[in-house]
Amino acid sequence: MKEHGLSANPTHSVWDRSLPPRLHIESGDEVHFECVDSSGAQVRRGMPVDEYLTIDRTLIHALTGPIFVEGAEAGDVLEIEVLALSHQGWGWSSVVEGLGFLKDRFHDPQLFHWQLDGDVTRSLAPAVVPLRPFLGVMGVARAEAGAFRTRPPGPFGGNLDVRELCAGSRLYLPVFNRGALFSCGDGHAAQGDGEVCINGIECPLDARLRFHLHKRQPLAGPLVESSEAVVPDSHPDAWVVVETGTDLVEAARGATLRMIELLVSRWGFSHVHAYILCSVAMRLRLSQVVNEPVHTVSAAIARQILPPRELFPI
Repeated sequence: MKEHGLSANPTHSVWDRSLPPRLHIESGDEVHFECVDSSGAQVRRGMPVDEYLTIDRTLIHALTGPIFVEGAEAGDVLEIEVLALSHQGWGWSSVVEGLGFLKDRFHDPQLFHWQLDGDVTRSLAPAVVPLRPFLGVMGVARAEAGAFRTRPPGPFGGNLDVRELCAGSRLYLPVFNRGALFSCGDGHAAQGDGEVCINGIECPLDARLRFHLHKRQPLAGPLVESSEAVVPDSHPDAWVVVETGTDLVEAARGATLRMIELLVSRWGFSHVHAYILCSVAMRLRLSQVVNEPVHTVSAAIARQILPPRELFPI
């Protein structure tokens, strides 16, 4: 097992399996990623809103990577263990006309600056907001050839905006290309479910991630093993299935079906008993509703309900 470092620049803002890897690693290695904020370091402390409106939006998400995981092939699973995440003391949130869950109600542009003090921010008095940093984007290269903007997530991961992905969590992703070609970015110091105004607290983050490769394992889409360190009203210590789609109800059905299959395949439930368990114990919530036309739904069952299990033993 080796430790590596990867600077933010040069960043990239598309998924493209032809991008040359910036780093080659082995399964079990740890990587320290430097990630700029989602604007690609265009937003600065104290920037006025009129200047913010002129930033180059083709640079949004500004990902660090890709990294090539030796031995990874299509049909494998890549496990990303989130070891540590640290902010740099500041962040921002915005309102942009035509974007956000309530875009018909809020038209006037805003740029709000946050001072981040350790584990909280008091910038929006009288609220005291707890900080639980996470990477809004973690993903592998898509199966399709070509360049794709990073806004819509998918089975490859990407712009999931699932706030359970803080330090202590694990993300499992299906691999679609040789080397997996993992990238990450879009750091958030905090985010509510839905990310309704279009942003969390956007900020640069330093991330320490450890990678494990699981050979020839079926996985339909992103799966999260969350940590007790998450915000108490989130999904503490749970198995979280993440599903995206253009129809929220269909995405919720898809997440429920995937949770049923997980319970059947890993814990031996019958399909109907898994369905009943989901009805009495599963939490179903909106992780993001603003990456139109694609939205993200997460379905979670607390780990304490089930016998301990390593889904993909190393």
